[in-house]
Amino acid sequence: MTNAIKTTAGTRLSKARVRASFERAAPTYDSAAAIQRAICDELLAALPATLPAATARVLDAGCGTGYALPLLQARYPAAQLIALDLSGAMLGRVATPCCRIGGDLEHLPLADASVDLYWSSLTVQWCDLPRVLAEAARVLRPGGHLALATLGPATFHELRDAFAGVDAYRHTLGFHTADEVECMTATAGFVTVNRKNGPKIENQPDLKSLLRAVKATGANQVGDGQRTGLMSRTAFQRAEAAYEGRRTPAGLPLTYDVVTLLARKTAA
Repeated sequence: MTNAIKTTAGTRLSKARVRASFERAAPTYDSAAAIQRAICDELLAALPATLPAATARVLDAGCGTGYALPLLQARYPAAQLIALDLSGAMLGRVATPCCRIGGDLEHLPLADASVDLYWSSLTVQWCDLPRVLAEAARVLRPGGHLALATLGPATFHELRDAFAGVDAYRHTLGFHTADEVECMTATAGFVTVNRKNGPKIENQPDLKSLLRAVKATGANQVGDGQRTGLMSRTAFQRAEAAYEGRRTPAGLPLTYDVVTLLARKTAA
C-alpha cells in the first residue's frame, strides 16, 4: 500500500489520515449520512434490469457501515456479498451477513475475474481513480458490471467560496468532472451504460452545524495545502458572514455534485 493517494488536480491525501477520519466517524456516520443514503438509493434504482438476479458475487467497495448491503442482498438474493473498506471501525458496524474484508480499493485482495458486480457509492473520490478502475476491471468477470457514485467539482463550492476571502488554505478537496470519470472508465476497459450528473443539497442551520455534519461522515480530509493550526475567531466570523449570503428558508445550503456511472466490462 502506498502512503498517499493522488486525486484530481494533483491533490494528495494520506491514506493513514483518510483511514483515521473514517475510523473516528464510524460512530456518527449513520446519523449524519442522509444525503449519502439518498445517493445510494438512486444508484441502486439505476442498476440495469439486464443484470440478472442470479448474479453470483457482489463487491461493495468502500462499504462504510453497510447501508447498501441489505439493499443489494434483496436485489440479488443468491449472490455472495463482499464488504470491503479501508476502515476497520466502519466494517465493525456492518450488520448484514457477508464476507468482510479490510482492504484498499487501489489494491484489492481479490482474484482476477472473481466478481459479477462492482458497487461503490461515494468512496472513489478519496482514491487514485485510474488505479481504482483498473482494479475494478481486473476483479470483474468479462461482461461484469460497474456501479459507481462519486463527487464532481462543484461539491462543497459554498464552503470553498466562503473561505476564499479569509485565507489561502485549501478547505475542500478537488474532484474529477463527469467527463473525466467516464473517460477514465473507458480507458480501464468499460463501456458506459448510463451516466448522470446533478446536485443534491443538504441544509444546516448554521456554519458550525454544517462543518460538524461534514466531519461526522468523515468527509473532512482535503489533502495538501490544508490549515494545520486553529482558525482565529475573527477569520471564522468572516467566513460565517460570507456563507450567510447564501442562506435560504431551508438554512445554509451545501452542495454535493453527484456523478453516477453504470458500465459493463468489455468481453476482451
